[in-house]
Amino acid sequence: MTDHCCEMMQSQVNWSCDEHSSAFACPDALVLFIPKYREYGLIVHDGGSAKVGIGFCPWCGNRLPASQRDNWFDELESRGIDPDEDEIPAEFQDDRWIGMARRA
Repeated sequence: MTDHCCEMMQSQVNWSCDEHSSAFACPDALVLFIPKYREYGLIVHDGGSAKVGIGFCPWCGNRLPASQRDNWFDELESRGIDPDEDEIPAEFQDDRWIGMARRA
């Protein structure tokens, strides 16, 4: 589980709605967090699944962690895993891989 910078960010990242099955469909959902990349983004409510990456918390102003997207792909490649062709191991579905990659 990831600790977020402030209570408002924690609340937004864990947003759930009884009316909408997806954060992209809910107009009250503002922030998306992708654990496997440690990426934050503002949801673009245009009917799709777009987000705009952010580097600072909109509520407390703290700098958010750097995205690990490139490192995620690099780590999979170093293990001979093609994310387009191969099954992605469970530890790469969230941010567990980050601690494992640093120990490897």
